[in-house]
Amino acid sequence: MNQSEKNTQISIENTTASACTGNCASPVRPFTSSDHPSEKSSILDFKGFWRYFLRMPDLKVIVPGWILLLATFFLERLGISRTAVLILQFSVLPVSGWMFFRNGAISLFKERNLNMNVLMSVASIGAVAIGEAHEALIMVILFTLSEALEGYTNDHARAILTEFADLAPHQALLTTAEGDRLVPIEDLKVDDRVLVRAGERFPMDGIIVRGSSEVNQAPITGESRLVPKTVGDEVLSGTINGQGVLEVRVSHLAADTTIQRIIAMVTEAQENKARQEKYIDRFASVYTPIVIGISFLVAIIPTLVFQQNFWNTPESYGWFHRALSVLLVGCPCALIISTPITMVSGLTRAARAGVIFKGGIFLESLSSSKVIAFDKTGTLTLGKPAVTRVQATDCMGEGLCEPCNDLVAVASSLEAHSTHPLGTAVTQEALARGVLNRYPAAEGLRVIEGRGQQGMLNGKLATVGSLPLFLAEHQTPEEIILASQAAERQGQTTMLICDGDRVIGYLAVQDEPRPGTKEVLAELKGQGIQTVMLTGDNPGVAERVAGEVGLDKIFASLLPADKLSKLNDLKLEFGQVVMVGDGINDSPALAQADIGVAMGGAGNAQVLETADVVLMNDDLSRLPFAVRLSRQVNRLIRQNVVVSLGVKILVAIAAMAGLTPLWMAVFADIGISLIVTLNGLRALRFEAETA
Repeated sequence: MNQSEKNTQISIENTTASACTGNCASPVRPFTSSDHPSEKSSILDFKGFWRYFLRMPDLKVIVPGWILLLATFFLERLGISRTAVLILQFSVLPVSGWMFFRNGAISLFKERNLNMNVLMSVASIGAVAIGEAHEALIMVILFTLSEALEGYTNDHARAILTEFADLAPHQALLTTAEGDRLVPIEDLKVDDRVLVRAGERFPMDGIIVRGSSEVNQAPITGESRLVPKTVGDEVLSGTINGQGVLEVRVSHLAADTTIQRIIAMVTEAQENKARQEKYIDRFASVYTPIVIGISFLVAIIPTLVFQQNFWNTPESYGWFHRALSVLLVGCPCALIISTPITMVSGLTRAARAGVIFKGGIFLESLSSSKVIAFDKTGTLTLGKPAVTRVQATDCMGEGLCEPCNDLVAVASSLEAHSTHPLGTAVTQEALARGVLNRYPAAEGLRVIEGRGQQGMLNGKLATVGSLPLFLAEHQTPEEIILASQAAERQGQTTMLICDGDRVIGYLAVQDEPRPGTKEVLAELKGQGIQTVMLTGDNPGVAERVAGEVGLDKIFASLLPADKLSKLNDLKLEFGQVVMVGDGINDSPALAQADIGVAMGGAGNAQVLETADVVLMNDDLSRLPFAVRLSRQVNRLIRQNVVVSLGVKILVAIAAMAGLTPLWMAVFADIGISLIVTLNGLRALRFEAETA
C-alpha cells in the first residue's frame, strides 16, 4: 500500500457514518429536505427590493432633484414670480427624472425610437407646463420605483439560477501522496482524487474509486429517491453523499461540470426568446407611437371641434391634462416586462426539477403539442436487453452445447466494438459463457444501417443482422427462419449470424419496459396527447412493449430514414411533433422533430447538447411535468396580457372622462406592472410541493 492509499484508508477509518460535523472538507451543512431546489421560497422579498433600490447609482442624482423640485413649490410664497418658478422647475425636472430623461433622449435622438422613457419625459414636462408640478414630482418618484421594481424582479428571477452554482462546494479535500489538503475546486485537474464524507456534497463530477454509498441526486435530476453508488459509478457535482465515505476520481474540470453546463444552457435559453415574447416586442414598437397619436387627438379634437377647455379649470381637468393621462397610462412597460419575467421563471423552475429547456420557444411550444413520438430501446424500455435464446443450426441440446457457444463467440467478435444495446447483450452473453475472447474482434466493420453489420473474421466476411437482411442476402435454413419468426411473434428481437461460409444460427434478445412508463403515458393521454412508438425492431417486439405500456400507435421495422419520413407524416396529421429518445442513437429523429426531448442528461455531455429539451434524470417521469409547466407558463402570459390591456383601457376611459390626475395614471401603470410581475413569478412555485 502506497502512502496515498494509507492516508486515504486512515481518513476512511476515522470518519463516522454520521453526517460531517466540525471542520469538514466541503464547507456546507448536511443535506435536508429544504435543500431541494424546488422547495426554496420564490416569493418577492420587499426588504431585498429596498436594498436593491437604495444601491441604485442614479439615486445620487435623482434624490437631490426630488428635493429641489419639492422646494420650488414654496417659492411663490416667498414672492418669487410664477415665470421664475416655472423656469426653475423646468431646470430641475430633468435631474429629478434623470433615468427616463437620459434614456428617452438616447432613444429619441440616437435610436430614433419612441418608448416609455419618451412618454414619461413628455408627460412630466406637460405636467409642469400646466402648473401641476406636484403631479410631476409624484410621477417621477413612482416611475423610479417602477424601474427599480422591474430591475429587481428580473434580477430576482435570474438570481435563483445561481442556486445551482452554490450547490457545489468551492473547496475539495484533495488526496495525494503527501496527505489530504483542502484546495479550491478550480485547482483540481482531471484524474485528481478527492475525498467526500457522509452528508457532504460532491465538489466535482467524477468516478467512485473507493467506497460505496447512496447519493441524493435531487438537486440536479429532481428524482426523490436515493441512488446506490459503488466503485466505477459516476457522481455529479452538487449531489449529496449519503452515509458512506467515498474517494472520487475527478472526470471534468470545474468549468465543465454538469452544474456549469446547466447554468450555461439555461442562461442561453433566457436569451432565446419565445414567439409570444417577440410578438410583444414588435407590438410595443407599434403600440407606443399609436398611444402618442391618440393622446394628440384627445388634446386637439375636443378643443378645436367642440370648443372644450384645453387647460385645466378649477372645475375640471382640461383636455391637455387628459391627453397626458392617456399618454401615461398607455406606457407599455407592463406588457414588455410580463412575458420575459414569466419565461425566465418557467425556465428556472424547470431546471430546478431536472428539465432543461434550450430556449423559451420550446417552453412555449410544448404546451400545444398533440402527439409525442418515442423511440423504444433505451427510452420506453430499459435499454439493457438480455439474450433469452441461442439456437445454432448444429445445436446439440438446450443452447449450452459447443455449436451454440461458438455461435455466441462469432457474434461477440462482430459486436466487440459496438455501443448498441443489442451488441452489449451479445458481449455479456459471451462473457457469461466464457467465450468472449475465443475470436479476435472482427476487422473492417461496416454497419448496414438499421439492419446489422459485417466484418472480416478469420479471413471471411461474417455478418450479424436482422431476419429481413438475411432473407435478402443469405441462404438461410428453413428451421432458423421459422424459429426466428416464432421468437419475434413472442415479442423478442432476433439476430442471425453468418460466419462467412454459412448461416450458423440466431440469437433472441428481449428488453423490458422501464418501470413507471405505463403511468407516464397514461398521464400524457390524460393531458390530451397521443403517444406513438417509432422503432426499428420487429412488429412482435413493438406490439408486446406497446401492450405493456399502453401506447396509442406503433410503427415498427423502421430504418433511420423511415423514422424521419414517419415524423413528417405525423407533422401533417397532428401539426407539431415531439420526439423523445435517449439522445445517442436518436440524434437525426430528435433534430427532425419540432421539439426533441433527450433523456439522461445528468453527466452525459452528448445528451445535454443533442436535444431542445433535456430530462436530466434517465427516465420519463418529468415529461408530464414539463408539459404541465409549459401550459401554466402560457396561461400566465395570456393572463398578464389580458390584465395589462384591460386595465389600461379602463383607466384610459376614466382619464378621458377627466376622472384621473396624472399621478394616478402612473400609479395605475405601476400597479399593473407589479401585478403581472408577481403573477409571472408564480411559475417559480409551480407544483413546488409535488414536483
